[in-house]
Amino acid sequence: MTDSMIDERRWWSKAILVGGVVAICCVLVGSIGVRIGLWPYGTGFMFLTGGAVLSVIGVFLGIIAYVVCLRQGLRAERSGILIGIVLGAVILAQLGAQYAAVAAVPMIHNISTDTAEPPIFNKLVAIREAEDANPLAYDAAVLAEQQQAAYPEVKTLVSSQPTNVSFNQAMLVLQDLGLEIVNEDTAAGVIEATATTFWFGFKDDVVVRIRSTATGSIVDVRSVSRVGQSDLGANAKRIREILNGIES
Repeated sequence: MTDSMIDERRWWSKAILVGGVVAICCVLVGSIGVRIGLWPYGTGFMFLTGGAVLSVIGVFLGIIAYVVCLRQGLRAERSGILIGIVLGAVILAQLGAQYAAVAAVPMIHNISTDTAEPPIFNKLVAIREAEDANPLAYDAAVLAEQQQAAYPEVKTLVSSQPTNVSFNQAMLVLQDLGLEIVNEDTAAGVIEATATTFWFGFKDDVVVRIRSTATGSIVDVRSVSRVGQSDLGANAKRIREILNGIES
């Protein structure tokens, strides 16, 4: 076996390793770029798509290359190929988990405990319009049935606490969850806040409405994504966390 034959074999093992590294970099750079405002979501998804394509190619060719190494007794190339396969597999596993999450929930992103009279946003309306975000209108005829079927536990909280206590507790819960408070109107019993995801910096807007009753107060929460059709169940999960925090 000549040196030129060895070098010829080694280039593809290096290419598979480099492909896995580049795929990981595409995913990280795409998401971080969106998160810090270097480019819009569309550009970030282009990076993500590029990383996914490289991962598929890398895993497929990597498996073939590793089999070739085993058959021909090539040892030096195996570690690089394995690393490339693992990097690609990690990306594909994460994307697969995201796809499974999308498939498991309805394609909605506007969730409210009160589907007949959803809490209304105030200060966040202008912010969302400036970003050309998803519309805020809650179409109960379309959304209510899907929401109740998928998230039956998302419902109005009936509390024995007076409105001021529920309001203060809601403020603490929102802050503990890391939401940015945009508006706190004690007179109206309304709190508006924004949640930002770690990766990509997706923003979901939340409004909490607290009203008095003869025996205490009732609390309604609404959470709406600014972008995307499906929220992967994030808004319903956030509402449950808020209500559980207020109730505890």
